[in-house]
Amino acid sequence: MRLLQTIAGLRAYLAQESQGKTLGLVPTMGALHQGHERLIETARAENELVVVSIFVNPLQFGPQEDLDRYPQNLEGDCGVCDRLGVDLVFAPSAAEMGITANPLDQPTLIQPPAAMVAGLCGKQRPGHFQGVATIVVQLLNLVQPSRAYFGRKDAQQLAMIRRLVADLKIPVEIRPCAIVREPSGLAYSSRNQYLTPSQREQAAQLWQSLQAAQAAFSQGQTQSRPLLDQVRRRLEAIPDVVVDYVELVDPGQLTPLDEIETAGLLAIAVRFGSTRLIDNITLRQRRPIIAIDGPAGVGKSTVTQWFAKNLNLLYLDTGAMYRAITWQVLNLGIDVNDGVAIAELAS
Repeated sequence: MRLLQTIAGLRAYLAQESQGKTLGLVPTMGALHQGHERLIETARAENELVVVSIFVNPLQFGPQEDLDRYPQNLEGDCGVCDRLGVDLVFAPSAAEMGITANPLDQPTLIQPPAAMVAGLCGKQRPGHFQGVATIVVQLLNLVQPSRAYFGRKDAQQLAMIRRLVADLKIPVEIRPCAIVREPSGLAYSSRNQYLTPSQREQAAQLWQSLQAAQAAFSQGQTQSRPLLDQVRRRLEAIPDVVVDYVELVDPGQLTPLDEIETAGLLAIAVRFGSTRLIDNITLRQRRPIIAIDGPAGVGKSTVTQWFAKNLNLLYLDTGAMYRAITWQVLNLGIDVNDGVAIAELAS
């Protein structure tokens, strides 16, 4: 594994090592935990080259936030990356990324859509997502990955990055990964280490409150207000906790919902002293999608049809879809090597 801390070194490495390879980028601020490890493991499984960036981004911290005490352990983080088979750790300084204390050197900033960052964490942390967007765009530009990996715990960040990539036409696949939780249900976070043993035990109730809302939703409650009130009551009953927000929004647009018609993102943020924790759950009306993959002739269709019949699900043979597209390509005389024309046909 290589550790590089300059943009020049990063570019030289990628010019030599990444040609013709799929590349996965895992952007982090360090203090790696099991949630980060899941992102890295997924990237390792899906790409030929894996880059982990470690950069505590000053642009995303407000004046009264924890930039100066944010946990940092580059040596330990590199050990984690080495163990997980990461090829390169990119750990630049703030100055290397164009961020200095000189107001005349203020970098160009990326402004996300106001509607996506006005609520949830954006309400409490003005300028936060502008800082996140600016550095994420820099990293995507520098690394130019095939895929970039983000956790679903930061749901507002994930939705904003997806929109940013779409709007700026950045050729990268954004790969969300599931929230990883401690045995108590508390979502892994670098800030968990700030918690006292008592606070850590109490923080498990965040996930319990979301599960209670999911249970109510499963029993037919789709109205926003009763779900939000239920969660808020449970959170406010935790000793010494301050509730920043409890909101139900559209998972993609982040606009508030009065009722869940298809899906809703139930998101919460609380403070234990100066330690701020977030969590969320997606409440979805539609039935699940189950996909079975494997080599030809092993019985995938038979197994999938059995599942569909016994679980009362719709069975869809994607193989038939591929054959239909192939027939159209041949029938229309499209060159089988013309990926652009085929993509337009498939869309």
